[in-house]
Amino acid sequence: MSTIEKALQRKREAEARAKAEKASDTAQEQDAGEVSEPVASAETSAEKPVKSKKVTTASHADGAASTLVPFNIDLDRLVNNGHISLLGDRRQINEEYREIKRKLLANAFGPLAKTLHNSNIIMVSSSRPSEGKTFTATNLAMSIAAEQDKTVLLVDADVLKPNVLNTLGLERRKGLMEYLTGEVEDISDVLYPTNIDKLKIIPAGKSHHLSTEMLASQKMHETVDEFANRYPDRIVIFDTPPLIGINESAVLANFAGQAVVVVEEGRAKLADIKLAVERLNPNMAIGFVVNKSTHTDSENSGYYGYYYAEREA
Repeated sequence: MSTIEKALQRKREAEARAKAEKASDTAQEQDAGEVSEPVASAETSAEKPVKSKKVTTASHADGAASTLVPFNIDLDRLVNNGHISLLGDRRQINEEYREIKRKLLANAFGPLAKTLHNSNIIMVSSSRPSEGKTFTATNLAMSIAAEQDKTVLLVDADVLKPNVLNTLGLERRKGLMEYLTGEVEDISDVLYPTNIDKLKIIPAGKSHHLSTEMLASQKMHETVDEFANRYPDRIVIFDTPPLIGINESAVLANFAGQAVVVVEEGRAKLADIKLAVERLNPNMAIGFVVNKSTHTDSENSGYYGYYYAEREA
């Protein structure tokens, strides 16, 4: 039985025990004549959520109930900050990310997928900081979540300088590092649903001086394998640290079948791009997103462009 299956089974058993204990207590109170309200009123009250807990029930992709409070992403705020829109209006950036995701989805589920290890796991990185990798990762995740038959898990794996929650305007919560250090028992305890139906998020969590070793651990290997293989319709996007000078990125590159390298036009140096690619797994499918592109010709128009390093199938 897998790690997630065990976690879900334990939760279901705990919920069943709690329900049975509550029913037993109610029956005892009624027998003792301590219940002043009619039975129908007690049942109605039992159906209402307990306000003091402030817990919202949501559903994971596998249909199992989750008691985690969902992240509520302010879509209007994201649009105002230049992100893609999921509100129905057509924007140029939406079209650009549609073009990018089509190639990534083709790599993940098309003929090339047979030649890639974990083809549905995509790492998004850059050669240096501040080139727009988190902006790209979050936009990709939302764009793929708009697909009719795909689900997305966005993992903030930049454990040194996490920025996914800040970019999406969300509060900090426990995440990947708390799971790897054992502070939380199951990965499902930090896999948060969102108000975007097909998007879930695992935050980075707190920093740790052994973050490289944690990411390289067998526990992380097993978790990523489960992410890759459990759900045939899932794309997993890892927002990783920059590739140059950061050991964590090289470790994470071994997990992913695809890499998206974000390059800021006019700023990124060719030598840095080459060095960044050298730190990736040579068997990956590697693409480049050119950020802040100033091209105006019909072939490369728009704010973003995607250029794919072809591999033979």
